[in-house]
Amino acid sequence: MQCLVVLGGGESGVGTAILGKQKGFKVLVSDKGLIKESFKNVLKHHEIEWEQEKHDIDRIMTADLVMKSPGIPDNVPLVKSLKSRRIPVISEIEFASKYTKANLVAITGSNGKTTTASLTHHILKNEMEVGLVGNIGDSFAKSVAENNLANYVIEVSSFQLDGTFEFRPHIAVLTNITPDHLDRYDYQFEKYIASKFKIAQNQTEEDYFIYDADDPVISKWLPKFNIQSKKMPFSLTNELNEGAYFKDNKIIITIANNQIIMPTTNLALDGKHNVKNAMAASTVANLLKIRKQTIRESLENFQGVEHRLEQVLRINKVQYINDSKATNVNATYFALESMDAPTVWIVGGEDKGNDYKELFPFVNEKVKAIICLGVDNKKLLQTFGNMVDIIVETQFMSEAVKIAYKIAESGDNVLLSPGCASFDLFDNYEDRGRQFKEAVRNL
Repeated sequence: MQCLVVLGGGESGVGTAILGKQKGFKVLVSDKGLIKESFKNVLKHHEIEWEQEKHDIDRIMTADLVMKSPGIPDNVPLVKSLKSRRIPVISEIEFASKYTKANLVAITGSNGKTTTASLTHHILKNEMEVGLVGNIGDSFAKSVAENNLANYVIEVSSFQLDGTFEFRPHIAVLTNITPDHLDRYDYQFEKYIASKFKIAQNQTEEDYFIYDADDPVISKWLPKFNIQSKKMPFSLTNELNEGAYFKDNKIIITIANNQIIMPTTNLALDGKHNVKNAMAASTVANLLKIRKQTIRESLENFQGVEHRLEQVLRINKVQYINDSKATNVNATYFALESMDAPTVWIVGGEDKGNDYKELFPFVNEKVKAIICLGVDNKKLLQTFGNMVDIIVETQFMSEAVKIAYKIAESGDNVLLSPGCASFDLFDNYEDRGRQFKEAVRNL
């Protein structure tokens, strides 16, 4: 019996363990931290062995295969030892894809991947059996073990792609590439870029690669990767012979001489970036033969994603907006770009080597006050101190929201769009967003 070791007892780890046991592996789940009670109960129910707050190194080194959770970096000593012994270390996405014949739509990008994946699933589910898995929703492996649906939309992070070798989605989507998570890539942007392009590395001429043709990084690097699939670009600025473009408030999609025109006047989501997300999702839907009417209605009634420009409440004619998922500068760029009123901006967290220059025009034009929410706010204070009349700092979400409430006037926005990781003060971006919403409701 082959031995599968799963490093990390979170969503992806437990899902992999369930699928591994089902496929006849002897499974050990090993987590250096504490495993959540709910996940422990699942492991016990499936009679899967687990350990927490330690790694049994001798035992792990006897593995035939190791699945590493995306939160564990490649350069930790344990992973280096495994690789030096030629023990394969893969991601959950790689493992799960070996056990399904489903039609796979995989979506990645520095920003927009969650909205694009959610919107794509929202369109497809009207006409086909489809799961939403990966970085969002259920673990892909768990769904393959329990349901093995005919189609999957998979949101894939660069960390998950790093552990793929044979993973081959029928449709791959790359929304954009901007510097992010560079601490995991030796601060070399090109390593992060190569990681994102892995989404299309195993595609053949029968597959499709959908990408943003306006993105300068994608345009520059695309010729350097030998991608075999049919390329389907989308653009806000240029008319394209094949793919999707935007003109006169319409999305125009051309696939093999078949043209589809979709008005965007009633799009449920605001902002240019959401027109791009809609283009990508509509192109996927068209390739999968979803009816035009279904696509149009889905684009108009989509509710959006929690923590992504989420309208929380309007209090005293001030709109409170939760954009906690903006963990990098580019995501915050889109948020500030879409503001249509004077804005009190809550920013800060764990800086990943951020360069805030691209935000300057929006800060000058739209931001009336800045509230820095982080353990170390020095860089923010130095960068923006001279650009706004009011800049304050705090380490408590409840206090940040109370300060914003005092500053904001009728017609203003209060925007949480941190541009940074959340781990200095919060468990994750979801925890940060929920604390913001709770603080707003407590007003």
